[in-house]
Amino acid sequence: MKKALEHLRVLDLSRIFAGPWSTQNLADLGAEVIKVERPGRGDDTRAWGPPFLNDANGQPTTDSSYFMAVNRGKQSITVDISTPEGQAIIKDLAKNVDIVVENYKVGTLKRYGLDYDSLSLINPRLVYCSITGFGQTGPYAELPGYDFVFQGMSGLMSLTGKPDTEPGGGPLKFGVAISDFTTGMYATIAILAAIEHRHLSGQGQYIDMSLLDCSVSLTSYMSINYFLSGKVPQRMGNVHTNIVPYQVFRCKAGDIILAVGNDSQFRDLCQAIEMPELATDERFARSFDRVKNREVLISILTEPLQRHTMMEWVEIFEKNNVPSGPIYTLDQVFEDVQVKERDMKIHLQHDAGVDVPSVASPIRMSQTPVRLEKSAPVLGSHTVDILQKELGLTTEQIAGLRDKGII
Repeated sequence: MKKALEHLRVLDLSRIFAGPWSTQNLADLGAEVIKVERPGRGDDTRAWGPPFLNDANGQPTTDSSYFMAVNRGKQSITVDISTPEGQAIIKDLAKNVDIVVENYKVGTLKRYGLDYDSLSLINPRLVYCSITGFGQTGPYAELPGYDFVFQGMSGLMSLTGKPDTEPGGGPLKFGVAISDFTTGMYATIAILAAIEHRHLSGQGQYIDMSLLDCSVSLTSYMSINYFLSGKVPQRMGNVHTNIVPYQVFRCKAGDIILAVGNDSQFRDLCQAIEMPELATDERFARSFDRVKNREVLISILTEPLQRHTMMEWVEIFEKNNVPSGPIYTLDQVFEDVQVKERDMKIHLQHDAGVDVPSVASPIRMSQTPVRLEKSAPVLGSHTVDILQKELGLTTEQIAGLRDKGII
């Protein structure tokens, strides 16, 4: 079977996370992705360890788990784009690609003649995506920033964590780089939309993606709540503003999530915990009653939920159709029968001579399935091959570029 995007070629000038996450999505779907890195150093995240990958001899390499998480399936070439010779290489490559993704500071690539306006002159069909912290316009456009900054500025951290009045209260960041993830996902969507537009019009276009914009978009219904009510939402920990019980409960061993969304499910919960009388108690019988009497109900539920372990409750609640789920540690995640059945842990070949564990793409397609084969590339491992095959450079020319430190 063909891969969905195997007809597309991507020149990846991005590094760190949001850009590489987007281009990895494209690589997973079959696109040929050429990742351009700095000679000798490469992407910053190669050094973001430990842990680092061990080679076939058990010796640590210079590639971190972080780098491998967002760069699988790509080819790596090293080019110093600050030099005229390096810029010429990028321009020549850009003639025959469909997509360019970059995340340099605003104006940097324009100085090098590698911005959209410059490259679109030599390739009018080019889809060019810029990913920056604040976007290409506005008073903050030239400022740098990392994921953590945008979790704060977007309001996400004002919604995440325990209330200030509780022990351990205060703003809390996500456990993963959610602003980077989201921006990379939105960038992938935008790129594919631009490719579809090009399919109809024959013209490429420029895409301006901002980590702040994408992070703000995640506030979604909480922002709409604020717009309509004028009330600023506050941190509520693991509870829901409008549904009760919809939170984490401590078990005899472990913790479990209850997500009881309607009155019927609440009755099922009462049967499961052997307290059917709660379902007819006028304080709790209807959803808005449970919200009104939240504290009383939660205090009642706390004791019976400590009679069994997390996994015992999972089994009981499944039998009683109560929406619930365990809070796993990562070792437990990959031992779950459903996660195993869906093959979410895979092993990929790496040029260091070892198989590398990886988290699979969640995309399942019937006609063009995702087939992951190669882990992240060794720094510059494809430089010679690409310069010879794509640009027709001779061995002597490549040696000269290497001697000058351009590749």
